[in-house]
Amino acid sequence: MKLLLTTAQGIEDLAKKEVERLINAKVEEKPLGVEGRLLAEVKESFYIDEKGKRREFEIATFLNERSRLLHRVILHLASAKLSSLEEIYNFVYNLEIERYVKVSESFAVRPFRKGEHEFTSVDIAKTVGSAIYDRLSKYGAPKINLNHPSVIFRAELIDDAFFLGIDTTGDSSLHKRPWRVYDHPAHLKASIANAMIDLADIDENASVIDPMCGSGTILIELALKGHEGKIIGVEKYKKHLNGAKMNALAAGVLNKIEFIQGDATKLSQYVERVDIALSNLPYGLKIGRKSIIPKLYMKFFGELAKILEKKGVFLTTEKKAIEKAFEENGFKVKHRRLVGHGGLRVHLYVVE
Repeated sequence: MKLLLTTAQGIEDLAKKEVERLINAKVEEKPLGVEGRLLAEVKESFYIDEKGKRREFEIATFLNERSRLLHRVILHLASAKLSSLEEIYNFVYNLEIERYVKVSESFAVRPFRKGEHEFTSVDIAKTVGSAIYDRLSKYGAPKINLNHPSVIFRAELIDDAFFLGIDTTGDSSLHKRPWRVYDHPAHLKASIANAMIDLADIDENASVIDPMCGSGTILIELALKGHEGKIIGVEKYKKHLNGAKMNALAAGVLNKIEFIQGDATKLSQYVERVDIALSNLPYGLKIGRKSIIPKLYMKFFGELAKILEKKGVFLTTEKKAIEKAFEENGFKVKHRRLVGHGGLRVHLYVVE
């Protein structure tokens, strides 16, 4: 059995490590050269239940429940390099779809398209849906249910790489956490927050701060992982701080996080020392004030230098501004990478 796993671009290596830790699998990064995708080859597993019966271990369900870095878990049916709707139809029609869905079960196709094509995502859904319907018609009368299907087929075309699978995650991506009851206008995906936590390599008793915590994503995800050390969130705006508290309450970790209303450029007024700092820094894109970012970063990292003991992990689009702030305040870049977030390529830094 193969699983097509989706995640954020730029954290495929971290997602691979997580999957290999969770299950016994051989994992390939970027199948067919596609970023943000993993292909895991897994063997069927079994366990003995409390009544002594041998039962199949549902690997896809387990990953949906346990992964912090994945967005979707898809039962991989087939993939190939294809470029036209006709090629897609023929490819899907010639698959043994009847092995994966009963004619009595309703189905729908959810498409994803990225790249330059002469057709739309809707065209892909119609083409794949027609191929599946025509194939299953040889065995009975297939049922299509676009709103509440029994089986969700996911058809992805990224440039000329086509993937078809059965989506075990459903219509809501795993990165959309159920605890998020308040949305910051520039909130961070939980999967990327966990990637930042992994890159920080945090000791279980280390003190951790997000000095511009927004709606609290990083801190909540850290608390949910069972972190034993002190967790602090600083946020300038009361609206967002209250939202972060609402999210932490919904996640059941409000008592594990100390929230402070304060200005990150005056950080040493609120905190004497901290081991680790993690933050999705403001880019100025949402507020339309990119011109203030260089000064803001310079002042912030000047303050952070006074209290940070070990390491920081930061995300921003403003490469020039942050690197200048690092240099002038004595921070050394130990690791950097580009990460896909919200349609942007953002810079992720680990500094000491």
